[in-house]
Amino acid sequence: MKILKSLLISIFFLLSPVSSAGNEVNYEYSIIAEGLDRPWSIAVVDDSNIIFTELSGNLRQIKNGKLLDPVIGVPEVLFKGQGGMSGVVLDPDFKKNKKLYLAFSARDEGKRTNTLKVISAILSNNQLINIKDIFKAYPSRDTALHYGAKMTFLEDGTLLITCGDGFNYREEAQSLDNHFGKILRINTDGSIPEDNPYVNNPNALSEIWSYGHRNPQGILRYNGNILGLEHGPMGGDEVNVIEPGNNYGWPAITYGRDYNGSTISPFTEMEGMEQPIKYWVPSIAPSGIMLYDKNLFPDWKGNVFISSMKPGNVRRLEMNGTEIINEYILFNDLSRIRDIAVLPNGSILLATDGSGGELINVQPK
Repeated sequence: MKILKSLLISIFFLLSPVSSAGNEVNYEYSIIAEGLDRPWSIAVVDDSNIIFTELSGNLRQIKNGKLLDPVIGVPEVLFKGQGGMSGVVLDPDFKKNKKLYLAFSARDEGKRTNTLKVISAILSNNQLINIKDIFKAYPSRDTALHYGAKMTFLEDGTLLITCGDGFNYREEAQSLDNHFGKILRINTDGSIPEDNPYVNNPNALSEIWSYGHRNPQGILRYNGNILGLEHGPMGGDEVNVIEPGNNYGWPAITYGRDYNGSTISPFTEMEGMEQPIKYWVPSIAPSGIMLYDKNLFPDWKGNVFISSMKPGNVRRLEMNGTEIINEYILFNDLSRIRDIAVLPNGSILLATDGSGGELINVQPK
């Protein structure tokens, strides 16, 4: 059943840096799937076919507009804390080869530790076949927090994977001998591209593309650049322009504080460490990022959209190259928004967080 509700956006924000001018748009919501179990990541096939994960361990399809039962053959996940079935991304040739990639937390066999894994698989009807392990984060952890677990493809067909700092391992984000707090780049068969920045460094893991991250849960190919989105602690959420080999500072520099109010670092800048192009204090709990490149909402074309969970809205960022020139708040009547995507027809797809989550389509009224 589809539930429609219409509204006129007319929101006025008094505090900088959020703007209100130009933020009045008529649109309507349509719930295309409801009663979901913690929807987490969305991958769009076309206007009527959508693939998404549920953190509790499911991969789901909306096929020809109909929500199917969970996909068969999905690997067992560690559903605990922030862990579970997380990122999904489609192969660039998905419509031909039906290949996709899943990032999820998995318990080490016979142990109490766990780690982030990535597999490739073929989606045949409503079943996964030809499953192959292509990445396993090293070393394992004894926490169920901060996995990252988002992915995107570069133009050359290599795969970027975000990997969080495991919460208790934040100092390791500054070391190159582990995967904590890193963005990784691999080939789709799991091998290492020869031009990765650390392939010739015997003291570094050759998968590493960038480091000094906390919990990066958004990554976007944007106009020849890569934008990375990550959670700060209490404040200090960031958008970064990701360059291979660069250090993004965590935890040596940060705009946030620890959850007990204590100082993590007295520094917000340090030589050799990159500055974000945007940060938020207090935190907005950013969860997903997409480029709006369609014509259905013409005033929004070329903008970057960020879903957030605190308190729950979408941030629309007007860009000039990699500079953010304006920020607007949208869809702030839907509660926590876990992910965001755009359909080929130009409508916007939102996933709300938690048990009883929904997929919501946004179109002009």
